[in-house]
Amino acid sequence: MASLDRRSFVQTAAFAAAFGGLHRFVHAGNTPGWPGPGLVSDPKGQFDLPEGFDYTIISRRGEQMTDGFRVPGQHDGMAAFPGSGDEVILMRNHEQVRSPKGWSPYHESAPASRLEGKAWDLGEDPFLGGVTSVVYDTKKRTLVSHRLALAGTAHNCAGGATPWGTWLSCEEWIDVDDTSTQRDHGWVFEVPAHANGECSMPEPLRALGRFRHEAVAVDATSGVLYLTEDEHDGLLYRFVPEVKGDLSAGKLQALAIQKAPRSDLRNWDQDSPGPSPVTGDTLPVEWVDLLDIHAPRGDLRIRGHEIHGAARFARGEGIWAGNGSVYVACTNGGRSRIGQIWRYHPSPFEGTDQEAASPGRLELFVESPDKLTLHYADNLVVAPWGDVFVSEDGEGHDRVIRIDPQGRCTPFLANRLSSSELTGVCFSPDGNTMFVNEQGSGLTLAVHGPFRERFAQA
Repeated sequence: MASLDRRSFVQTAAFAAAFGGLHRFVHAGNTPGWPGPGLVSDPKGQFDLPEGFDYTIISRRGEQMTDGFRVPGQHDGMAAFPGSGDEVILMRNHEQVRSPKGWSPYHESAPASRLEGKAWDLGEDPFLGGVTSVVYDTKKRTLVSHRLALAGTAHNCAGGATPWGTWLSCEEWIDVDDTSTQRDHGWVFEVPAHANGECSMPEPLRALGRFRHEAVAVDATSGVLYLTEDEHDGLLYRFVPEVKGDLSAGKLQALAIQKAPRSDLRNWDQDSPGPSPVTGDTLPVEWVDLLDIHAPRGDLRIRGHEIHGAARFARGEGIWAGNGSVYVACTNGGRSRIGQIWRYHPSPFEGTDQEAASPGRLELFVESPDKLTLHYADNLVVAPWGDVFVSEDGEGHDRVIRIDPQGRCTPFLANRLSSSELTGVCFSPDGNTMFVNEQGSGLTLAVHGPFRERFAQA
């Protein structure tokens, strides 16, 4: 494929208006200053919210769970599933490897040995990452139960919900030189989202490749999966299953820009290969097949870019399918290197032989110009009414940012408690309750309030 000049390429891609590619302008609100307009100071000094909203801390690191184990630390990616009546089942990741030991789920009365044959990698020094299942009653605002659902995995950062009611938990750890491991790492694991589930020996979804997985989104229409990679030179991946809903076999691919192989979409350097899009620009894409996807040396992204022509992204993290599109957070992408939100518009023939006739398109939805607008985009979710909510992983006191359909950014929640990142933002299936984690203190919050009334028609 022939290479194009960055600026001329973007100009030729201007026909993206057919996909609603009008230029977006992001802002931090009407009044300068952190955390932004519209938030009420929390008298407890913990979490600021808009007027009419309140929160309940429903889970804390170190608490004893229903199964006798303790709530692990480093709460991260999360999704909510319908339970019985007013109950919601949260599947929550824990971004731990082997330390600190004080954040371990195991203790004298509930040792790791209880999970022999039910955990991926325990050994003499057990891995502490995994998933907990948390059941919460949204009407009574009470915790019903919580227990381990996946154990013995490493650095479970984010993941994604499937339309068939499972949680895909992603390992963001692939230390190929660690000889102390009993099993290899860098996989995606599928965990049933049911209230009474107990740990069982997991099987990695090897067809989804081995790399520093961050998050995954499933397009319910096509059955195609999209996966992010938390690397400064990472790729955006796609998995096309042989059979819709069956993740055991299929084709792993990476996104490339048509007629611009090896594009650099980080927007760090104007002289980098490929287009240099501004907010609102859309680019026609193609998906290139990847080889040796189990990557024993952890070099899948390098080969994907240099050999197959895949585009580079700056730390792909949160990803979510909604509004007929797939939204992707790139933590330090953009000219200011503090965050991008991409929006992928799938082809009407996504993942099929007819795709080339009407290819998918990648839109730069938001590129943050300053820290007040959006500072290091991380986990994100598409609300049931269409807004995108993004948690920050920046410096200082982080926030959850609401992005409306026009791409305007306003703060929704501000962490006054600590300088720790906020993670796992998601909504109950009815959209009436938001859940979010404060990672450093090991807290999970339920936020209640008039979400639809306030935002659905805004």
